Amino acid sequence: MRKVAFIGLGNMGGPMAKNLLRAGCMVTAFDLSDAALSDVASAGAIRAESAQGAVEGADVVLSMLPAGKHVKAVMLGDDGIFARLPVGTLVLDASTIDAATARELHEAARLSQLAFMDTPVSGGVAAAQAGTLAFMCGGTPEAFARAKDVLKAMGNEEKIFHAGPDGAGQVAKAANNMLLAIHMIGTCEALAMGAANGLDPSVQSEIMKASSGNNWSLQVYNPWPGVLAGAPAGNDYKPGFMVDLMAKDLGLAIELADQSAVNAAFGRQAHAVYTALQDEGLGGDDFSIVMRSLVKTFS
Repeated sequence: MRKVAFIGLGNMGGPMAKNLLRAGCMVTAFDLSDAALSDVASAGAIRAESAQGAVEGADVVLSMLPAGKHVKAVMLGDDGIFARLPVGTLVLDASTIDAATARELHEAARLSQLAFMDTPVSGGVAAAQAGTLAFMCGGTPEAFARAKDVLKAMGNEEKIFHAGPDGAGQVAKAANNMLLAIHMIGTCEALAMGAANGLDPSVQSEIMKASSGNNWSLQVYNPWPGVLAGAPAGNDYKPGFMVDLMAKDLGLAIELADQSAVNAAFGRQAHAVYTALQDEGLGGDDFSIVMRSLVKTFS
């Protein structure tokens, strides 16, 4: 039985840990939130009192944390888990962080003779619960071969990609989420324009899905309330994927674009939209709530 340490049990990490349990792994888990830890423990995980305690005896370590500073705090330094792991241990960081920090972690892992991969995810809470996440992996081919066997317990095997070397997973994730934000805003604008001119949003959605405007936001995350069963728009825009997280990811994408001399004009505009929603106090709502800034009757 594979022994997995899982650190970070939030909206994404909790369901991912549970899917590892369903796949027959022995999971030792840690989170600063006792409620989150208790929830995963009730599904069969072993509680740990610290990240350091969680990794004792682990074959694989998996983390899902809010930002790069949190990952570094857990992984690095004299009290970090890298200093405690046996040579060759596989460490997978599924957090969405900046590519530079991911590369720093890869280098530190090499110095400790560990196999490390940045493995950010896509698909949201629903995919985390269903075990159908997409994984974008950065690191060596050898580490990827080992990682894929673990990741398929939490994701769709056809959507587990080796994006490239150190940090490539984070680059792929930043680009993907920038595009997601842009087409979500565009989808909201198109539906709002149609509705303002008498089109039924359900009918318009079907037209666009069958036409060149088809996209993921229409297919599985329709932002107009009531059009798509199970979408956050039908639950008063409750997460879902929070505005705060989208704003954070867009910030990472813009930082990467600047470092790469890419003029990401639409990414910048999307970032401005989501930071404005944060300023309105909507940071905890789903990112499809951008529709409310266009259709005031939803407010």
